[in-house]
Amino acid sequence: MRVLGVDPGLTRCGVGVVEGLPGRPCTLVAYHVVQTDPGEELPLRLLHLDRALTELVARHQPASVAVERVFSQHNVRTVMGTAQASAIAVLAGARVGLPVQTYTPSEVKAAVTGSGQADKAQMTAMVTRLLRLDAPPRPADAADALALAICHIWRGGTRSKLAAAADRVRRGGTR
Repeated sequence: MRVLGVDPGLTRCGVGVVEGLPGRPCTLVAYHVVQTDPGEELPLRLLHLDRALTELVARHQPASVAVERVFSQHNVRTVMGTAQASAIAVLAGARVGLPVQTYTPSEVKAAVTGSGQADKAQMTAMVTRLLRLDAPPRPADAADALALAICHIWRGGTRSKLAAAADRVRRGGTR
């Protein structure tokens, strides 16, 4: 399964593409950081992000998209920009009919490091190790996006299979 993970941000939006199966090692396909100019008007920044994410979905052909769920922060201005970037990422997947799943930061940390309290350095180190990379992905936004993709493969893939099996049972099928 190929997953495009998105660590949403209005100034820097991390995008990571990973292939793998639940319970198996994952493989890096690519990672990117989409940047927008803080000096530009908001509509232009969102349009740039939309175009870039749409192009990355088309280029990498993922089976699904995983986006970090926006959580409450003390700085309302920051959380608003992150939420807007998150909506653009969800739309980029939904527009082409892909399943889109959101994960909280602690869900991703727990899936990748075993601890929902892991810090950025621990996350980057584990992503580097899990993907067998020679060097850590930089900046941290890229590492976070790769962690989202890994989390989805390991947790979301299983979650989707269980939901599909339950749906088949509800409809009376056994396959």
